[in-house]
Amino acid sequence: METLIVISVLPIFLLYFGLFKATKYLLPVTIFGLLLALGLAISHWNGNAQPIYSGMMLFDKYAIAFSGITIISTILIILLSKGYFEKISSHIAEYYSIILFALAGIIVMVSFNNLTMLFIGIEIMSVSLYILAGIKKSDFASNEASLKYFLMGAFSTGFLLFGIALIYGATGSFNLDVIHDWVLSHQGKEVDPMLFTGILLIIVGLCFKVGAAPFHFWTPDVYEGSPTLITAFMSTVVKTAGFAAFLRLFSACFVPLVNLWVPVIMILTILTLFIGNITALYQRSFKRMLAFSSISHAGYMLFAIIAIGSGSASAVLTYATSYSIASIIAFGGLILVSAQSGSDNLESFNGLSKKNPFLALVLTIAMLSLAGIPLTAGFIGKFFMFAGALKQYQYILVLLAVLNAIISIFYYFKVIIAMYFKEADRAELTIPLFYKIVLGVSAAITIFIGIFPAFILSLL
Repeated sequence: METLIVISVLPIFLLYFGLFKATKYLLPVTIFGLLLALGLAISHWNGNAQPIYSGMMLFDKYAIAFSGITIISTILIILLSKGYFEKISSHIAEYYSIILFALAGIIVMVSFNNLTMLFIGIEIMSVSLYILAGIKKSDFASNEASLKYFLMGAFSTGFLLFGIALIYGATGSFNLDVIHDWVLSHQGKEVDPMLFTGILLIIVGLCFKVGAAPFHFWTPDVYEGSPTLITAFMSTVVKTAGFAAFLRLFSACFVPLVNLWVPVIMILTILTLFIGNITALYQRSFKRMLAFSSISHAGYMLFAIIAIGSGSASAVLTYATSYSIASIIAFGGLILVSAQSGSDNLESFNGLSKKNPFLALVLTIAMLSLAGIPLTAGFIGKFFMFAGALKQYQYILVLLAVLNAIISIFYYFKVIIAMYFKEADRAELTIPLFYKIVLGVSAAITIFIGIFPAFILSLL
């Protein structure tokens, strides 16, 4: 579990760099530390995975794969931070440290083997995010985002903790293996109301963390009020970790009870898809549109929970990767455009292709991927989500999802139309080198996965 140790110790070193005013070393040391953590994780790929820390955690291939994508996404976001945090505060070491503390919680979330560790991982991540959302101390919108996130997050944590307590009361254990054995031994008998209530409460808590409807009401305001780079982190790395934890818990423990909880997830999925896509359709703010679209993408990823089985892990990994990479491009482009125009409205992208063809091209690739257009990673992600649901004969659900995918094309194409077909008197944007690297690499990964999906599908 060296990966978790490195990511936990690294932010402490960064705080000392900040204390001694060695700010120029913060970015390279952070990137080096994350690459070291990634390498240590990959080195265990072919190892014999056994529960560690008295059975509390399990760093298997599933945990390694999701740890890898969250670390890679964090590296890309950190590279975009070059010169970004300096505009907010002179104490930038804290920004890097808190992001890494959140990532440490995320590593725990994707590798837990005990409900206690799931709760601890979620709380480490959440407390860090409450701070990051309000880190613009003089910005009222950032303060409001932090307060809303904290209040709603604390409320949802209560549901999650109560659900865990009820499951312990029914099964007598927090360990996933013991819970699974208890569920199997009671299969065919009358369902314990305490266990079923606990499952429902955990669904509520986890749906809040991933921004699924009707527990999504915090998402637009928090995403809009938070610094854009922090919003990118929340909508990619945090959402990926939430679904990894969601799938790990339900696939390990509650598959024998699918007939009880799958109808609940189906209702939530339909609500999430329609609320996210229809509301995004009417947004004039690009950042707020991405916030509502992230809700709809949570609905698509819930398909893997509904069609839970051997292919669910690969489907979630593929979808989370494609969504994260495309979103990083979108938020990176937003940072550059809003810095010039001072606004995040869709009109700010008018005529971008004439002055900055590279930026317009990568943003177009990101929008096409988010919309699920073929030859992009987003299409592959949606295809495997829908294929898994069709294997479970969820024809109506897939039909509704396809309808929502068509709706999403309209608002994603608004950005493309603005960049290529609308005129505006604008100056050429100066794109820093790190931005060019991140945007170019992310766009290449999006196309690569879209053409050669077997690479990522073979991981799990």
